[in-house]
Amino acid sequence: QVQLVESGGGLVQAGGSLRLSCAASRSDFSINFMGWYRQAPGKQRELVAAISSGGSTNYADSVKGRFTISRDNAKNMVYLQMNSLKPEDTAVYYCSADIFNSARGQYDVYWGQGTQVSVSS
Repeated sequence: QVQLVESGGGLVQAGGSLRLSCAASRSDFSINFMGWYRQAPGKQRELVAAISSGGSTNYADSVKGRFTISRDNAKNMVYLQMNSLKPEDTAVYYCSADIFNSARGQYDVYWGQGTQVSVSS
C-alpha cells in the first residue's frame, strides 16, 4: 500500500508564498506523472500543475507564471512553489501520483489527504 503525504499548507496574506511538498511512503515502485490538484468550497477539483517523470510540466492558466512544480525522482517527492498568492488560490490542495501496480500491470492513481491553503486579502 502506498500513501502520499502532503505538507506545507497554511495561511498567508495575498502576495505571499508557500511551498507544498508531497512524499510517497515507499520508493520501490515506478511513478509516472505527479501533480497537484485543488478544490475550493462549492467547486470541482481542478488540476493546478503536473510533471512527468522526465520533467515535462503543465500548468493551469490561472497559475502560470506564479506557481512552479518540481520533483525529486530519487526521493519520490513532488513540490509546488506558490508565489504571488491570491485569495482565489484558497483551496484544499491534493497531491496525485500515477504509480505502477505490478499486480495489475498498470498505473493506478493515488491521492494524498489534502492540505489547506488559505490566502487572505
